[in-house]
Amino acid sequence: MQIRRRNLFFISSALFLYGLISFQIPIRAQMFGGTSGLSAFSIPQTNLIQPDALNQLLQGKAAARPTILQVGSHMMYSEAHIPGSIYAGPGAESAGLDLLASKVAKLKKTDSIVIYCGCCPWGHCPNVGPAFKKLHDMGFTHVKVLYLANNFGDDWVNRGYRVEQGQ
Repeated sequence: MQIRRRNLFFISSALFLYGLISFQIPIRAQMFGGTSGLSAFSIPQTNLIQPDALNQLLQGKAAARPTILQVGSHMMYSEAHIPGSIYAGPGAESAGLDLLASKVAKLKKTDSIVIYCGCCPWGHCPNVGPAFKKLHDMGFTHVKVLYLANNFGDDWVNRGYRVEQGQ
């Protein structure tokens, strides 16, 4: 009887671990930019822009301002976004990457672009890595990613930088 209980324990433990591992695979893919490994950490440091640097750039002449694209959720965008930014769809989804491509279709490959998400801490953002890669693969040469260490609320809104709502 004791052998059966032990076997039952090992079998149920193995099934539990299998379920846990198979459940984590889609979550991990969502959190780290899909199974392709395109997390925010895949973006070179030279392609990052800090919030205060972008805020200062936005205070300057309109001609020097980059095209700013939000590549996160539409709900976040409608709650608060950088003034003048364009919603370009979630970078972690193929439909979002298609929308991103359509938003930049008329831009020159040398135009300055800044993308941002801010849905969650930098290392967990599923959107900026794939969006950056998409723009790079399309031939854009002046792409920066807004480095939001914590999230858009903490690193932009709570610093008192201007935002717009709606759309």
